[in-house]
Amino acid sequence: MRLDKFLKESRLIKRRTVAKEACDRGRILQNGKMAKAGSEVKPGDVLELAFGEKRVRVRVLDLIENAGKDRAREMYELME
Repeated sequence: MRLDKFLKESRLIKRRTVAKEACDRGRILQNGKMAKAGSEVKPGDVLELAFGEKRVRVRVLDLIENAGKDRAREMYELME
């Protein structure tokens, strides 16, 4: 699954275009490297998202196509 689609489906970012812009601006790291919107995401990947001063680290658990609100949280786990 593409990174921008994963961010939208998991509801970490509200819209896919916003996810793409975040990737283009270097605000998303995938396994410690700057990620492009088209990068492939696999279970086990670690994503770091920069929201202003706040940084969020998550580990990808599952890739679910068309995940509803109730299933979106199953796609990742927060890391400290």
